[in-house]
Amino acid sequence: MRNILISCIRAYLGFTLRTTRWTLTVEPEARKLLTVQDGHPAIVAFWHEVLPLTPALWWWAEPQNPSLRLNVLISKNRDGRLIADVVSRWRIWSIAGSSDARGKNKGGAAAVRRMRAKLRAGELVAITPDGPRGPRREAQQGAVALAKMVKMPVVPIGAACSGIRLKSWDRMIFPLPFGKGEFVCGAPVSALMSADIPIEEAAAQLSDAITKTMDAAENALSENSNSIRSAQETAFFKTLDLKPSRIWAGTSSFLAPVLPFFLRWRQTRGKENPVRVREKMGFASLARPAGPLIWFHAASVGEVISILPLVEQCQEDNRSVTVLITTGTLTAAQTVAQRLQTPRVLHQFLPLDVPRWGKRFLEHWQPQAAVFTESELWPNLIGLCHRRNLPVMLVNGRMSASSLAGWQRVPQIARRMLERFAWVAPRTQEDAERFALLGARTILPAGDIKTAAAALPVDQAMLDTLRTKLAGRSIFLAASTHEGEEEKIRQTVENLSADYPEILTIIVPRHPERGHAIAQFFPHAAQRSQGQFPTGKDTVWICDTLGELGLFYRLADYVFIGNSLPGVKGGGGGHNPFEPARLHCAISTGPLTQNFTDAFALLGPSVATVTNGNELAAWVKRMHTNTDLKHDAMDHAKKAASVSMQLIVTLAARILHALKT
Repeated sequence: MRNILISCIRAYLGFTLRTTRWTLTVEPEARKLLTVQDGHPAIVAFWHEVLPLTPALWWWAEPQNPSLRLNVLISKNRDGRLIADVVSRWRIWSIAGSSDARGKNKGGAAAVRRMRAKLRAGELVAITPDGPRGPRREAQQGAVALAKMVKMPVVPIGAACSGIRLKSWDRMIFPLPFGKGEFVCGAPVSALMSADIPIEEAAAQLSDAITKTMDAAENALSENSNSIRSAQETAFFKTLDLKPSRIWAGTSSFLAPVLPFFLRWRQTRGKENPVRVREKMGFASLARPAGPLIWFHAASVGEVISILPLVEQCQEDNRSVTVLITTGTLTAAQTVAQRLQTPRVLHQFLPLDVPRWGKRFLEHWQPQAAVFTESELWPNLIGLCHRRNLPVMLVNGRMSASSLAGWQRVPQIARRMLERFAWVAPRTQEDAERFALLGARTILPAGDIKTAAAALPVDQAMLDTLRTKLAGRSIFLAASTHEGEEEKIRQTVENLSADYPEILTIIVPRHPERGHAIAQFFPHAAQRSQGQFPTGKDTVWICDTLGELGLFYRLADYVFIGNSLPGVKGGGGGHNPFEPARLHCAISTGPLTQNFTDAFALLGPSVATVTNGNELAAWVKRMHTNTDLKHDAMDHAKKAASVSMQLIVTLAARILHALKT
């Protein structure tokens, strides 16, 4: 019965407020604070009698800054909880409590602490200074004490509309549909923050300010005036559409019945874990632990490796935090399992972007913050997070020219999605400009977190074993190669083996399952996945295993970074050059490095660029025969890659700050 009552009240109130034609008179300084421009919020104060009208004011403010979060102090009593449940669907979040009185604890102290945290996090806090039981239109001292505590101004709000007055202590307004309404947002009252003004005098000033806006709203409504007033707006308001794209949501929901068959098809090809495939439909395979939980999403291996220092920093700074990492690929999942062996880090596969599946995922895990990585932008999931008032952040944000062109074909979807992020931390200044062009609001200074990562891990016992087995041989490593590159590397091997048979070429494919296909180019090569080691006469070793790049970078003298040669399947883009640079390698790459433009630019001339197998062989020969040249390249690359961890520390602090609210 209670749920039915809540639904009926919400339906009537929503219909009434949406069919009312509102006129707003908003002082310019009040507008800045109500929409939290430049990250500066305020305390919003109005009399208890206009509480039913205030959702319309929120519907006006939120579209101007969809990352806004509004919190209203509402009494802990039964009526207060009913009001809180009614407005929660409109993303108006309640803080339970009211002033303690007559020796009875009404949650006032705890409520003050929460309001202070919300304001300091850049969120709005609304209060009714005369609630919950009056005296009517007489501000209590709690509101003034809060303003003095947080050193923030109070914006007084007055409202009136077509309706009737209830016979309650506050003569609450009961709105009627298809009427007219007035909001007056007065100039911020900053004097309340001063410690020189006694709290009683400050409370009287606040009462006068709110009553003045109420009188202005009531007079404007009774005069039925159409005259233009300063800073006036007239419009019908409605709730913000929480779905970035209704077409995308509808299409994905329509396709949901066939997507399990798609997952089964991928499973038959070894691209899904049959035991955990239901995770991609939002069914959790692990229990949610108690306490705060941060959700990080990293699609593939590269993104996982880039966020590891950030995850570790968050857990070092707050030892009560559990981290949930979601990925999209099997190899990324294996990387999480290998690199983060701690009960405080959990892994799940990301559900496909179907609203019902995303809702199932979020209801189970209930994270307090969500951190997406690079270019992982999923409209339905982001919209669902926004509905739950879950702060969403983007780290190492990447927006390529082709992605920008794609999103510009659907600009409204891009804008609705990006403006819901609490903040975007772009990888480069160019990425920052592209995100701003698409509608991102809060963009942090650019910085690539991959430059701050620690060196890749290694099994020291295996490293010692291989150094013994390969003693006396120079090692050339072709790292993270993709389809279309091994044939060119065969040219390199043939060229090298003719003049320098002591050079062993190690090929590490980006996707280990391609080891068998690579073996077709090198019929007699040993394969690590088969437990084979090269003999003294072998010139090629195919290391088709996962998570061992740290091992091979430490063995190698010269490294070629794959996914960069012309003709590579997928168009190339390169891989992270800082990984071999930190481990003191001489580095070369193909010309297709658009995914890591700034990283390669930072490493500069220490990285050689080649376009085919013969050029690659010539570079290896130069490094092999000129020791000084090789060491100069190694030293320069390592020095350039030794970037401060300050970026990681700053981002971790921002992420953890979201938990405090």
